[in-house]
Amino acid sequence: MKLRFAATSPYVRKVVILLHETGQFGDVELVPTNVWDPATDVAADNPLGKVPALILDDGTVLFDSPVICEYLDAHHDGVALFPGPGPERWAALRLQALADGGLDALLLRRMEGLREPAQQSRDWIARQVAAVDRCFDVLEREAASLDGNVTIGTVTVGCLLGYRDFRFDADGWRNGRPKLAAWYEAFAQRPSMLATIPKDPA
Repeated sequence: MKLRFAATSPYVRKVVILLHETGQFGDVELVPTNVWDPATDVAADNPLGKVPALILDDGTVLFDSPVICEYLDAHHDGVALFPGPGPERWAALRLQALADGGLDALLLRRMEGLREPAQQSRDWIARQVAAVDRCFDVLEREAASLDGNVTIGTVTVGCLLGYRDFRFDADGWRNGRPKLAAWYEAFAQRPSMLATIPKDPA
């Protein structure tokens, strides 16, 4: 299998963390992909022009991190990050959706911030900031539920918090959210998290 990836993408990070957590990291070839390069051929694999995209051995291509993660989680013999049917599964999927939505808002904020200042919409940026802050407030209230087994939900939350630190460290999201901050401080020390810390290309 091949994974088209970009080291700064939080969605790619989610997939790579799962590979580490499930012992599959060595089974997948990482293919660096710059989706913003006019010459990129990523659309040949993912018509949306995005990463991650997982190319299976039979040529089938899976895209969107939830789909890729669930596929990979079904192909190992260890503890599943996607729980089986029941309340725990719905809790993990709900958490994944919440954190993915927060990442969507952070990415929209970043893209808007990269436009020329005269073209930027401060109202649009404020809307994304408000959405992310509401997400973080929910996570603070529900921080106790993050303890326990690692699931696709907690992995995605870890990627969300890490990406906000990476791109918007000045936000100071830990202020007023001591429970979430304490959980993340411990979770960020997992080997899979340490191995996937995002960095801009040199």
